[in-house]
Amino acid sequence: MDSEKKQVGGMSAERLDEAPVLISQTGEFEGRRWPLSRDEFLIGRAPECDVVVADRQVSRHHARLCRTNKGYVLEDLESKNGTHLNGAQIEGPVALQDGDVIQVALAISLMFVGTEATLPLSIDDAAQFGLGGLRMDPEAHRAWIKDAELEPPLSPAQYALLALLYKSSGRVVSRTEVIERVWPESNEAGVSEQAIDALVRRLRDRLAEVDPQHEYVVTVRGHGFRLDNPV
Repeated sequence: MDSEKKQVGGMSAERLDEAPVLISQTGEFEGRRWPLSRDEFLIGRAPECDVVVADRQVSRHHARLCRTNKGYVLEDLESKNGTHLNGAQIEGPVALQDGDVIQVALAISLMFVGTEATLPLSIDDAAQFGLGGLRMDPEAHRAWIKDAELEPPLSPAQYALLALLYKSSGRVVSRTEVIERVWPESNEAGVSEQAIDALVRRLRDRLAEVDPQHEYVVTVRGHGFRLDNPV
């Protein structure tokens, strides 16, 4: 066997198969994967970036992932509209963990998967098999937290909201999206913010009946809501 290893982007071919990946969860790139095969990985609007997002909300060089001895670190490159990790805007370099969700402005949401061993076949497979404490069966309108089924069942509005957040896989869901899913026959002006907040509060209360130690529905001020579903 040759002692030398074929190099691909600074990483040996045998290690490339084990490289962490980014998976797009939204928009035109939904389901697309980018292996992190180099020490630095650039996200932005400029054509030289590794992930090119042609959206005016995104800066030319918006964010960067760097490989360190302890894993990958995410850094915002003084972008105009910021970079969020699991719904919180980052201010400096932040270490990434398996399952973290990176949001670049409001243009694209990317899941960081640390190794191929934990990589779902697709975003839909992740939803189907329930990679988290919360699992849902959309066809049967059933939901479980840590194998305990929510009983009695959620109301139709509560279930519609939870299903929207669950399908979004950690992406921040706007209030407009909530209205379109939960109250499809109403226009945005016809549903008050108080009605949305009341629905979110009731859903949180139902989830807390099963798992009072964790807040699954997180409010991202000024943007909307996201599901924090720990593996």
